[in-house]
Amino acid sequence: MDWNREVLKKYKSKIKLAMSVCARCGMCAQSCFLYMAKDKDPEYMPSYKMINSIGLIYKKKGRLNKEELEKVREIAWEKCVLCTRCYCSLGIDIPWLISLARDYCRLNGVFKTYD
Repeated sequence: MDWNREVLKKYKSKIKLAMSVCARCGMCAQSCFLYMAKDKDPEYMPSYKMINSIGLIYKKKGRLNKEELEKVREIAWEKCVLCTRCYCSLGIDIPWLISLARDYCRLNGVFKTYD
């Protein structure tokens, strides 16, 4: 399956809507236990994780270089556990979008390994 063509085309409107609707207000941050546990580091905010993972993939039409792919992997696998606790008052399904970023990473051979 050509992820770039199939998945980005299938979910284009949902991804585009989420990226345009996100007000970057930070209200989702309080629902993320990792954000709270990491001294409120902005890189752990659910909105930041969404924008810089699936948002980057969408923006680049799935054509990420190795450095960008590694950044997405770090966000999707290291900075998010997909606990589904993040809440967006505007209705954006952040966990679902981050799971799409994980799928992209997985299909490109980049994912979290447990030693």
